[in-house]
Amino acid sequence: MARNKSRTAMSGFSERGCEPMPQVRSFPPVSDKQATRLILGSMPGKASLIANRYYAHPRNHFWRITGSILNIRSGLSYGERCAELVRRRVALWDVLSACTRPGSLDSDIIEASIIPNDFETFLQAHRGIKAIYFNGAAAEKIYRRHVLPRLGAEFTGIPLTRLPSTSPANASVSLEVKMERWKLIREQV
Repeated sequence: MARNKSRTAMSGFSERGCEPMPQVRSFPPVSDKQATRLILGSMPGKASLIANRYYAHPRNHFWRITGSILNIRSGLSYGERCAELVRRRVALWDVLSACTRPGSLDSDIIEASIIPNDFETFLQAHRGIKAIYFNGAAAEKIYRRHVLPRLGAEFTGIPLTRLPSTSPANASVSLEVKMERWKLIREQV
């Protein structure tokens, strides 16, 4: 059953009337110049925004999946996990720089509020990126709609692959299936 968005939510105003909903902003990328793969989410959820770190929701499988596939030891701090991604030449970022979203779901993002990250500058600085992976359908859709048409020709040929979302909202896909599909992020260049 499709969710019906209220007219106020679609306009960027709260249900309480003319009070605008706050704009949410993403984090800087986790990367260095040696990156060969880029994993993109759409926009951090509430738990991540509060914790100020990627994939902070305790039921999000991102760190469990990437840790297993890339042989990153469990029990590391957030900073250590990020450093291990970088060491394995994996960059992590979000498609969106900012948007208005009343909740944590990608379906709650108000289309008119979308501000994509500056991928032209990022890819210029990370010339080794040979593959872009999307953590879910929303990240891919937003990238194809708001980023790809504005990219220079030299970057439009980078292979794009959608992976199943690691979000707890994607409970219809088992962890085992997610794990199998995410094996694509292993070094392939």
